[in-house]
Amino acid sequence: MSGGPATRRGPGEEPWGGVRPFSIKTKLGALVVIAVLITTGLSMIAVHTKTELRFIMVFSMIATLLITQFVAHSLTAPLDEMNTVARSISHGDYTRRVRENRRDELGDLAQTINLMADELAAQDSARKELVANVSHELRTPIAGLRAVLENIVDGFTEADPETMRTALKQTERLGRLVETLLDLSRLDNGVVPLKKRRFEVWPYLSGVLKEANMVASARAGIASGSGSHTRTDVHLHLDVSPPELSAHADPERIHQVVANLIDNAVKHSPPHGRVTVRARRGAQPESLELEVLDEGPGIPRSEWHRVFERFNRGAVRRPHGPGSDGGTGLGLAIARWAVDLHGGRIGVAESERGCRIQVTLPGLPTASS
Repeated sequence: MSGGPATRRGPGEEPWGGVRPFSIKTKLGALVVIAVLITTGLSMIAVHTKTELRFIMVFSMIATLLITQFVAHSLTAPLDEMNTVARSISHGDYTRRVRENRRDELGDLAQTINLMADELAAQDSARKELVANVSHELRTPIAGLRAVLENIVDGFTEADPETMRTALKQTERLGRLVETLLDLSRLDNGVVPLKKRRFEVWPYLSGVLKEANMVASARAGIASGSGSHTRTDVHLHLDVSPPELSAHADPERIHQVVANLIDNAVKHSPPHGRVTVRARRGAQPESLELEVLDEGPGIPRSEWHRVFERFNRGAVRRPHGPGSDGGTGLGLAIARWAVDLHGGRIGVAESERGCRIQVTLPGLPTASS
C-alpha cells in the first residue's frame, strides 16, 4: 500500500459533508476572482494616484501570470507523477504508488490509480500462484503415469489389470484437475445458467455423502484433486431436519458446494475424526440452510475473510491424517462461486470445536406486490 491516509475513502466519497473545500473547480474559480480583484484594485490605485493605465495593466498581467503559474504547477505536478506511475504499471511494475496528499479530484484519481495497482498486483500474484500450483499438481500424476507406461514398454512390468488400474487412477486424477480448471474458467466468465428444480434434501445429500465415501475408498492411497478426498478414516454424518425437507436450487451446483466443503473438512480432520453435514429449513419457501462441521484445528478469526479466496490453503501447513494433501486451494472459491450464483450466502461461523461453514440458499423467489 502507498503512504496515503490510514483509512482510504472510495473515489468520489466526501468526508467533508459532501463538498470538497479544495476542489479544482474551487481553485479555478478563486483564480478568476483573484485576477479580477487584482485588476480592479490596481485600476482604482491608478485613478487615485493618476498613474498611467499601461503600467497598471503590465503589473496586473504579471501578478495574474504568477498566480496562474503557481496554480497550474499545483495541478500538473501530480499529473506528471500519475503519468510516471501509470507508465510503470503498464510495464509490469506494480510496486509504484502515487502520493495521496490532496483533497480534490486529483487526490481521488491518485487513490483510484493506487487501488488499480493493488488489484493488478493481486491478480499477477494469483496468476503466478496458479501456474505454480497447477504445475505442482499436474507433475505427480503425469510422472506416475509415465513411469507405469515406461515400465510396460521396457518390459519390466506386465500390462496386467493391477498395473492398468494404477495408470487409470493417475489418469482420473488428471481429469479431476482439468475439471477444477474448467470450474475456474466458468468462475472467471461469471455467466453460468442455473437449472433450478425442487428436490428432497435427505436422499440428495445422502447420495452426495455415499459418493464421497465410495470415491475415497476407490482412490485410497492415491493423492486427490479438488473436491474428492482420499481419506477413509474420517466418518461422514448426515443430519437433516425435518426428514421431509425439500429445497429449490440447481442440484449440480449444490453438489459442487457440498463436495468441496466435505473435501476441505475431511482434509483438516484429525485421524478417525467426524464431519457432519447438517441441513435445516430456511426462512423463505424451499430455502435451505446447510452447515458442514469438522473436528480439526479450526480457522482463526483473522483468516475468516480469506477462507474463500483462490489458492488459499489455510494457516495449517499440513492437513491431518493419512492421504491428505494441500489441494489446489480452489475448492472453497468454487463453492462460494456456486452459492453466489444462487444469490445465497456462505461464510465461516463460530464453533466450539473445529470449523463450521454455513451456507444459505434463498429458495423460491418471493412474489412481488
